This record gives sequence, C-alpha cells and structure tokens, in this order.
Amino acid sequence: MRFFSDNAAPVCSEVLDALARVNVLDTAYDGDRWSQQLDGAFSDLFGTAVRALWVPTGTAANSLALAALCPPHGGVVCHRDAHINVDECGAPEFYTHGAKLLTAEGPGAKLTPDAIRAVIDPIRNDVHQVQPHAISITNATEYGLAYTPDEVAAIGDLAKARELGLHMDGARFANAVAHLGCHPGDVTWRAGVDALSFGFVKNGGMSAEALIFFQPELADATLYRRKRAGLLASKGRYLAAQLLAMLEGDLWLAHGRAANAGARLLALAAGDRLVHPVEANEVFLKVRAEEAESLRALGFDFYDWGVGEARLVISWDQREAAIRPLADAIAAL
Repeated sequence: MRFFSDNAAPVCSEVLDALARVNVLDTAYDGDRWSQQLDGAFSDLFGTAVRALWVPTGTAANSLALAALCPPHGGVVCHRDAHINVDECGAPEFYTHGAKLLTAEGPGAKLTPDAIRAVIDPIRNDVHQVQPHAISITNATEYGLAYTPDEVAAIGDLAKARELGLHMDGARFANAVAHLGCHPGDVTWRAGVDALSFGFVKNGGMSAEALIFFQPELADATLYRRKRAGLLASKGRYLAAQLLAMLEGDLWLAHGRAANAGARLLALAAGDRLVHPVEANEVFLKVRAEEAESLRALGFDFYDWGVGEARLVISWDQREAAIRPLADAIAAL
C-alpha cells in the first residue's frame, strides 16, 4: 500500500544471492574479480568500450560525473526541476568544487536545444561570467517522461557544437529504456552522451549504482575523486556483484518493464486527472486535499506534489494484485 518511492523497494533475490556468492576472501577496494568484470559487462551491454565504476549512491554518480565534465569555475546546464538542482543538497557543486548549475525551463522537466540556448547564448565570453562546460539531462525525468534517442541526439549535437560535455542522470534509466524499446546505446553514446549515472538501487539493487563513461579517459581522474570523496568501499566486490547480477539476463530491464506496467494500470484509472503522460514508473495526479486524505484513509501512502497534486511511484516488485486496489480507489474519486 506504499507508493512513496522506489527507493524504499525491497532488494531482489538475485542481488541477495549474488552477495552471498561473493562473501569470500578476495582483493580489497576495486581489485577483486567482480569489479574487474564491470568494464567488459557494460561494454557488452552498450555495444562500445566503456569504463564502469561502482558507487554507493546516485548522488555520488551524478556528482562525480559532473566533476569529470566541468571545472570548478564552469557551469552545468540542467532543468530547473532536475534532481541535481533540487534534491542533492548542493552535492554537485561540492564535488565539482564550486561549479554553478545554470537552470533552464521545459515542460515535464525535459530540456530542448532551444531551452539550452536560451541559457547559454546570453553568456559573454568574459572572465566575469561563468562559462558553460556541460549539460545534464535526466532520463526518465523527474516527472516520468523519457527522452527519445532523437531528442538526446539533438542535445548531443548542440553539446558537440559548443564543446560541452553531456551527462545523463539515469536514476530510472531502466524505466526509460523499457518505455522506449530501444538499444541502451541508442539513447546514450550514439546520441552524444559522455557519462551516464546508471541507476540500480531504485530497480532492485541494494547499495550500488554504476557510473558509466563513454569517453573512457574521463574515468582516470574520477578514480582519485572517488577515493578522495570517501566513496571507495573497501569491499567493493559487494557492490560490483549487485551490478553484475542485475545485468545477467537483462534483469535490470525486466524490472523496469514491470514497474512501468504497474504505472500504466494507475494511468488508465486516473483518466483526465493525469498531470503528465505516464511513460515510466511515476504517476502524477490532480487530486484535491480531501481526495488525497480519502486515499490515505484507505491505507495508501504517497507524496503530495505541490498544491492539488500527488505523486505515485510503482516499484519493480509491485504487481497488479497490489496495485489494483489503488487503481480502483482513484477511479472511484
């Protein structure tokens, strides 16, 4: 009955089994046999050579990626509602040692080339103004919308033309790819993405996210930043094992599809109450305060999301039997 956040979802059994299997003596930090498999496993997944690092949180993945793309005196263009801007307590600025977030507008928390140009074109090439060095987009966005490969490529072309790095916050990357039905490479490196924060914790993992560099040389300095930030776990095999388990048999994608399917059930029940199209595993509804309280009185938990709106998030493990009562309650409002 809890639809607060996929962060609260259980850890999947495949990950728990993998943790048990690696509970043996091996090399510390990232020298173990499982950590050493990550580059190859993710290169196979994306169809290109990548460097893949485990980190414990999405905040760490985003912040380290931006530190690799933007110097302390530079700026990162992101949406005003981006997670890096409103929900990470200044971590991107902290890890970049002071880079400025340059916020842009766009419906559904999506950026477009025009929205990015509106931010960067007025900036003079002048020592008195922060110069843009990177763009960060979120896929799926904070409102559950998925950037298509063409939409990412349009931003990627702009980034290349302006010599800007392109980062993708993929906390819900599995949900986006499941919705798009595309190859993961089509919406990342083939479209110009340089670095991806690949989310696993929301999708059945326990304490491991992947930081993927499609420009492998960006990983070199990041290894030192990860250590300096206190993010180099001494028993890294327990993080690497989670990522490998989720890649096995495309489990990460199956979980994304399952969560998306649950969200579609709610979307059908919501009708014209939907604030945004439902493309991933988040549903935003228009509900009056008394309607929200009536749902809570039935035992359903969720976040209020601004005045007259609610956010409902479906997790990888919630199936129709768990979701149907909420769908029926929404339809009956």
